[in-house]
Amino acid sequence: MEHLLDNRVLLIALGASLVAQLIKVIIESIRHRCLKLQVFFETGGMPSSHAALVSALATGIGLTQGWDSGLFAIACVFAVIVMYDATGIRRAAGQQAQLLNQIVVEIYENSPPDPLKELLGHTPVQVIVGAIVGIFLMWWLL
Repeated sequence: MEHLLDNRVLLIALGASLVAQLIKVIIESIRHRCLKLQVFFETGGMPSSHAALVSALATGIGLTQGWDSGLFAIACVFAVIVMYDATGIRRAAGQQAQLLNQIVVEIYENSPPDPLKELLGHTPVQVIVGAIVGIFLMWWLL
C-alpha cells in the first residue's frame, strides 16, 4: 500500500478526476443558483472527469516513462477509447433514456415509474475541457 501512495502519476490522475467533479459542482451550483453537491457523484456534465483522469494518466506516463514508450502508447489508446465512449456510446444511451422516459410518462400519465438516468455521456466540448484539466494538472503537479 505504501508504494501505491508513492505513485504520483496515479495520485495526480485521480486528483484530476476529483477536480473535474468539483468544477461540475461549481458550474451547476452557479447555473441553478443553489449548492448542487449531488452533482459530485453523478456522471455526465461539464467537464468530463473520465477525460480528466485518462488524459492526466497518459500525460503522466509520457512525462515519466517517455513519449516514445510502450506504456505511453497503451495509455493514449486507453484514453482515446474512454473519451470516444463518453461522447459516443454513453451519450447515445443517455439520449435513448431521455426518449424512453418521455414515452413512459405518456403511457403512465397518473403514476409513471422512476425515470431512467439520462445524463450518462458527454458532448465533445465537455470531453475536451476535461482532457485539458487533466493534462494541465499533470504538467503542473508532476
